[in-house]
Amino acid sequence: MNELARRIDAALPQTQCTRCGYPDCASYAQAIAAGEAGINQCPPGGAEGIERLAVLTGQPPVPLDPKFGVEGPVTVAVIDEAWCIGCTLCIEVCPTDAILGTHKRMHTVVEPYCTGCELCLPVCPVDCISLEVVSGERSGWQAWTPEQAQLGRERYTRRQARLAREKQEHEARQEAKLREKLAHLADHSQITDPALLDRKRAVIEAALARARAQRKET
Repeated sequence: MNELARRIDAALPQTQCTRCGYPDCASYAQAIAAGEAGINQCPPGGAEGIERLAVLTGQPPVPLDPKFGVEGPVTVAVIDEAWCIGCTLCIEVCPTDAILGTHKRMHTVVEPYCTGCELCLPVCPVDCISLEVVSGERSGWQAWTPEQAQLGRERYTRRQARLAREKQEHEARQEAKLREKLAHLADHSQITDPALLDRKRAVIEAALARARAQRKET
C-alpha cells in the first residue's frame, strides 16, 4: 500500500462493511489511490467522510452515490437469543469477530467490537438479528470516533491473521494425512494390483504437489 492509500485508509471508518464494493476498507483505499474508485462510495463515512477524502485526493466533494447506500447512524447488531439456532453463519461473516458462540449454541454480540457492518443480517436463516442505533441522530463521521475506527481496523487485521493461520494449519494436517496414506498405501488399500496401486500413488503424489504449491503461494 502506498502512502496516499495509507492516508485514505486512515480516513475511512473501518467498518469493513463492503458496501463500497470492495472486500475491506484497505482495498477501497487502494482503489481510490489508483483512480479506480470514487470518493463517494462509503455510506458509513457519510458526507464528512467524502470531504476528508476530497482533501486527501484533491478531488471536488460530490454527494454520496446512492447505489452504495445512504448515510446513517452508528448501529450494533443484536441477536434475539430466544430464536438463535446456533448455525454459526453470522460468526463466519463477522469481519471483526464480534460474535461469540459455537455450533448449536446461543450466539451473542460483543457490542464494543461490532461495527454495524450489517453483514450478519442476510445470512441469518431465522432473522433473529436486528440493528440497534447507538449514536442517536448523529451519522457518518459525526457519530464515529477515531478510536472506534482504530479498534475496527485492529479487530479486522487480527481476524484475517487468524483465518490465514487456521488455513495453513488445516492444509498442513491434510498434507500430513496424504503423506501417511502414501507411506502405507499398500497396507491400507484393498487394491492389490501393482499397476492400480501405482496409479493411486500417482494421484496422491499429485495432490501433495498441489498442496505444496498452494502453501508456497500463500
